[in-house]
Amino acid sequence: MKHGPIALVDERTPSLFIAPRGHIYPKVMSNLEEIKARRGPIIALAGEGDTKIDQLADDVIFLPFVEEYLQPLVCSIPLQLLAYEIAVLRGCNVDRPRNLAKSVTVE
Repeated sequence: MKHGPIALVDERTPSLFIAPRGHIYPKVMSNLEEIKARRGPIIALAGEGDTKIDQLADDVIFLPFVEEYLQPLVCSIPLQLLAYEIAVLRGCNVDRPRNLAKSVTVE
């Protein structure tokens, strides 16, 4: 969270944090606090029962507890759904993404 990413923080651009409990949790929380200090809106994916992140983030999507090596699988589902919903809100055609190679789209 140096220079470039910090310069992008403003009141209108949300930051998305993936913060399940694990060995990098303290670093993620430190970055989250930096965004909060600059009044940036925060959306967080966190493990259920995480009261600290619940107090700092504006919106929290709670994930069930799983072992650390399975967390990427559990996190990917809400991230895919969030990306889909944002694309729909923006008016993007989610069934025909731009710049997709013809070898994928042609039967």
